[in-house]
Amino acid sequence: MISFNYETEFLIQDEKKVTDWIINTILEEGCKEGEIHYIFVDDDYLHKLNVDFLNHDTLTDIISFDYSVGKELHGEIYISIDRVKENAEEFKVTFDDELARVMIHGILHYCGYKDKSDDEEKLMRSKEDYYLSKR
Repeated sequence: MISFNYETEFLIQDEKKVTDWIINTILEEGCKEGEIHYIFVDDDYLHKLNVDFLNHDTLTDIISFDYSVGKELHGEIYISIDRVKENAEEFKVTFDDELARVMIHGILHYCGYKDKSDDEEKLMRSKEDYYLSKR
């Protein structure tokens, strides 16, 4: 089950379409859909999570808590709408494209992809681009 929760003034326009896209990504990666909760927040909310749970005193666009069991994906994905807006401007992409990239980025982490090394980051970007083309 994919759920969308809103702690800020923002709503996804077509939750069913986005849900179907996420589920298709999960299945194509050979994983199983579990309970995945997206929580859309502002910078202050996500900054507090970053400090309290990760000891990082910085702004970020996404924090995910992975509760997956094997290939069955479970977790909470917190996304700062403020960061997504700013990043979209910085990278000269639409808000919707940047939001989709961040949303699928969290799912790809749950599927086992990392982005710490240059090679891992390159593969992650390639996977993001591939799944963005399928929405």
